Amino acid sequence: MIEFELWYLVLLPLLFAAGWWLRGVDARQRRGEADSGPRAYFRGLNYLLNEQPDKAIDAFIEVVKLDPETIDLHFALGNLFRRRGEVDRAVRIHTHLLNRADLPARSRAEALAELGQDFLKGGLLDRAEDSFTRLLDEPRHRVDALRALLRIYQMEREWGKAIEVARRLEREAGESSHAQVAHFHCELAEKALAAKDEDDAAGHLEQALNVNRRSVRAAILAGDLAARRGDVERAIGHWRGVGEMNPDYLPLVAGRLADALDAAGRRDEALNFLRRSLLDHPSIDLLDVSHARVLAWENPAAAEALLRDELQRHPSLLGFERLLGSRAAAGFGDAPVEQLRTLIQAQARKLARYRCSKCGFRAREFHWQCPGCTSWDSYPPRRIEELDAQ
Repeated sequence: MIEFELWYLVLLPLLFAAGWWLRGVDARQRRGEADSGPRAYFRGLNYLLNEQPDKAIDAFIEVVKLDPETIDLHFALGNLFRRRGEVDRAVRIHTHLLNRADLPARSRAEALAELGQDFLKGGLLDRAEDSFTRLLDEPRHRVDALRALLRIYQMEREWGKAIEVARRLEREAGESSHAQVAHFHCELAEKALAAKDEDDAAGHLEQALNVNRRSVRAAILAGDLAARRGDVERAIGHWRGVGEMNPDYLPLVAGRLADALDAAGRRDEALNFLRRSLLDHPSIDLLDVSHARVLAWENPAAAEALLRDELQRHPSLLGFERLLGSRAAAGFGDAPVEQLRTLIQAQARKLARYRCSKCGFRAREFHWQCPGCTSWDSYPPRRIEELDAQ
């Protein structure tokens, strides 16, 4: 008993000393790691401020290795690079995070979502599609992934896939996309018409009108298809329906409708339709259509009178340029008038464009989808001069 107590008294101080020493080693190691983290962090900031982003990325990656709690720092840095257009650097950061074996599942999904946005920003649509498709099994990211896929399929002109994704968004997120889906079917109908597959085109147009009964584009294409099949009366009915849906779009079909009426032996009805439409819904494009038909079907004097009357009711630089052109074609122009016409033409070309109501992108031709911001139905069917005068 006395021997046991002696060994106990000897061992206890040794154990205490060993514990104290090991605690000191651990503390020094933690302090070293803690010191290394801030040093790497500040080194990264210094590189970033000195326009050395690649070295900054390396430093911040070292921070994450030392302190996993700095994952949010990487997401913020990656977003910064993407906004600046430095997509390759954003991809590098998010790829590093995604490749970490110890990354929590939630952070891994977020890294994959950010990587998909990087690829989308950089125009790498196939890689972006793969990233967002993998996110469809993640409840927190599913809706955003579907929205991104819808955008990608529109950019790739994969209209069938776009329809599927739009319907899924409607089911899962309650987002109505009737107008968009109708356009997707119209795109497929135009593709079928180009391939001379009239039955397929008819099927897509029927679906477009089922989805959106007031789809002006589908009504116009349905008229085109009927005319192509020789059913003039049916074509006339579709094109007249455009004016009932939205009179602003009459200029897009006025020429076709007038020509169809003329082909059916109803020229007087065609001219009356054009004059009445111009009175009720004046526009530069409708004036051009009406002037061309009156000039061809009546005489130059009647065509010039039409221009003069319309200019009195709705003065415009574009209308005056048309009148000067008509006078020159009739042989009534002289040198000063021609010089004036040349000057007006230069200005008129700037005003004779269409403008997107969402992003302001200007185009010489009418578009159903803006080439700039990819919005649908954002182009009013009126020229800039008319829009600015409203």
